[in-house]
Amino acid sequence: MTRRQSINTIVLFCILIFGFTAATLLKPETGHSETENRDLATMPKLSARTLLNGDFEADYETYLTDQFFLRDDWIGLKTAVERLLQKSESKDVYFADDDYLIEKHTGTFTSDTAALNIRVLRQFAQKYEEQFGRAHMTFMVVPNAVDILRDKLPAYAAPYDEEKYLAQIEEALPEGTWFDAGAVLCKHADEEIYYRTDHHWETLAAFYVYQEWARRQGYTVPSEEDFDIETVTEEFEGTVQSKLGIETRPDSIELYLPKDDPFYTVEKDGSERSYRVYDYAALDTKSKYNVFFGGNYALAKIRTRANTGRRILVVKDSYAHCFVPFLIPEFDEIDMLDIRYYNQKISELIAQNGYTDLLFLYNAAGFAEDTALGRIVY
Repeated sequence: MTRRQSINTIVLFCILIFGFTAATLLKPETGHSETENRDLATMPKLSARTLLNGDFEADYETYLTDQFFLRDDWIGLKTAVERLLQKSESKDVYFADDDYLIEKHTGTFTSDTAALNIRVLRQFAQKYEEQFGRAHMTFMVVPNAVDILRDKLPAYAAPYDEEKYLAQIEEALPEGTWFDAGAVLCKHADEEIYYRTDHHWETLAAFYVYQEWARRQGYTVPSEEDFDIETVTEEFEGTVQSKLGIETRPDSIELYLPKDDPFYTVEKDGSERSYRVYDYAALDTKSKYNVFFGGNYALAKIRTRANTGRRILVVKDSYAHCFVPFLIPEFDEIDMLDIRYYNQKISELIAQNGYTDLLFLYNAAGFAEDTALGRIVY
């Protein structure tokens, strides 16, 4: 290489390194990633304390990663190259059969938070066991796709941590309060019960699980003939696809609309009120799964005309959003509590509302990773 070529190489290298850094700093900050459906890190504040304890450096690195110039394009390019190299995974996601993108959840079920959350859930169950009775308490932690769709995983994939973790949760709970959603889903593993591009289960999966749970609880067991099943979009690209930044086969979303069309009201966070559990406007956004209830709220209250005398508290994450509509014929009141956004005492909420039933419904990874779960015992 000649001296001129060496200089040109150095200049090009400096342009790439410092040019992209300058472009990152000069471009307007992006507060929210529509693609990934999450808030992005903003420029951290510099102070003597944050500089000395290392917080500024760590936060600044996160800021550069989140705000990097043409970030989404680089993520997509990296994933495309990995697929060309026939890699079986990228960014903790398996490239599975039938165009499924399945999250591995590496380390999720063996972390300190995962172990702590089992202890917290046991305390919560013990605290309210006498009030509700075991027959009126259900703990349902739904397996993720990596546990149920094993036949689609690449060779040498090891999804067994989640199975062991779910067994530990069951063992920690009072006898008769655990509902094994995984056993139901395994019977239908050859059907489309998880989205290909998203971390949620599909409405069909929630329907199968609800049927079995309703049978156990002595409720009316619905059939598919009781619903008009409406495909509201065939262009859903979920959070896992966004994580990789690649184009792939999109999903469809189905709603199960009761043919008898029961009357009910929905109140979200004490102010927003509607007469349906579906937010069709969300279908025009990237976050199309928010068609169920419009997304996450601290406390959503559904009031029905079921006249059963039953009132249920559902402590949940977003896996419950396509499950809860099936509850409407069985309960006069359904309160959906998301502990991640609720800042008041759970004990006061339970004491003041006269619930007859309790349902805890999370997905396995969401439960294991939830750092706010400890608040349910207060």
